[in-house]
Amino acid sequence: MLVTLVVAAYLNSFDGAFQFDDYRVIVDNPRVHSWSAWLASMPGIRPLLKLSYVLSWTVGAGSAAFHAFNLLCHLGSTLLVFVLLRRFTRPPSAMHGLPVLFAALVFALHPAQTEAVTYISGRSVSFMAVCYLGAVFAYVEGREHNRPWLHGVISPLLFVAAMLVKETAWTLPFALLLWERLQRQAAWRDAAAPLARHFAVLAGLAALVLSSPDYRYLLGVSLATRPPLENLAAQIHGVFYLITRPLLGLQMNSDPQVSLDVPLMFTAAKAGVLACLLWLGFHQWRQRPWLAFGILWFFLHLLPTNSLIARLDLANERQLYLALMGPAWIAAHSLVAVPRRAALSMGIAVVALLAAATFARNLDYRDEVRFWQAAVQASPAKARPWNNLGYALQTAGRTEEARAAYQQALALDPAQMQAGVNLRLLNEARESEDAGK
Repeated sequence: MLVTLVVAAYLNSFDGAFQFDDYRVIVDNPRVHSWSAWLASMPGIRPLLKLSYVLSWTVGAGSAAFHAFNLLCHLGSTLLVFVLLRRFTRPPSAMHGLPVLFAALVFALHPAQTEAVTYISGRSVSFMAVCYLGAVFAYVEGREHNRPWLHGVISPLLFVAAMLVKETAWTLPFALLLWERLQRQAAWRDAAAPLARHFAVLAGLAALVLSSPDYRYLLGVSLATRPPLENLAAQIHGVFYLITRPLLGLQMNSDPQVSLDVPLMFTAAKAGVLACLLWLGFHQWRQRPWLAFGILWFFLHLLPTNSLIARLDLANERQLYLALMGPAWIAAHSLVAVPRRAALSMGIAVVALLAAATFARNLDYRDEVRFWQAAVQASPAKARPWNNLGYALQTAGRTEEARAAYQQALALDPAQMQAGVNLRLLNEARESEDAGK
């Protein structure tokens, strides 16, 4: 059922074209166009991710090969979420059955996941996630059945693989610590003891990252964007946006505008809501471990992208990919309190709504014009998507519409240099054409 519903919801994703960052990291990047070019580019950042790009590129099926790989990663993650949540309910309880399936379906079909699945370069998240969840499963399976080779060897190796795809996988040892603490009700010291190898791997990989000139450069760019404490304060708005818009509101936006110019009282109110959620997670350790797990898993997996280290964008939907397992678990557990027939009806309605929203969101990826039209509709007051829409329209030969989009970008932000350059080149091309006539 999981495989069938996920494939049905994402079948139209194969019509998706390359978009935005896809050109920079794949289409216009010769280092991922052949095995020899990839090898010559090493050592470099995210080597396993780039290797997967080479695999998809050399298949020769265009964007469809990339979409197939992304969908397989998403299917793998979905099945692992299902199996892990079944493990979390042992011994079997009221949650051991359809509600676990419901949680996996919420994770799989929520439209926020499209940015990690349908957006081709979003693979950095979906590919990392399947390695990450595989490491969690190997650890849990090894611990439950006393198989040291699983939790002591395979799980750390999968952790390394996840880090070689995307470095945000560094949270894995802490996710396992959370699992041990809540599932086994172990003391902190006892929960941490079996994780020595995972923390050793984390320390070793952290040393490699810090020794890499590429990563040090990226760290410098991050610090120049926003200092850590300033970024932490800004992320109050970023995290609140992710919770209220894409997660709960199902409002998808590939280029969201998260305003920081708001009254202090609104910032304080948002911070208070987030603090209350965190307090609730820690407060429910013993009484409702499912609630504690759901809340703390969610916030743990936002730490790499939505805390101290600044990114150009405060919030993107793909940051919710792994984190979404937590809210999905809470939503599923809430069904237990509802009469069975009503719970079944509610579950079917929610799954249908999410699947329809995902199917509809995939349509926005069919071509660049449609992609950026959706972005400007969601962020009409932001200059960058208007500039990108203009470029997409210009590439499609719709020059007058492109000119209007560039002008709108400059009206919103006169300092939008790229829009200014694009408009000037477009006008020069028109003048040259007129002169030729």
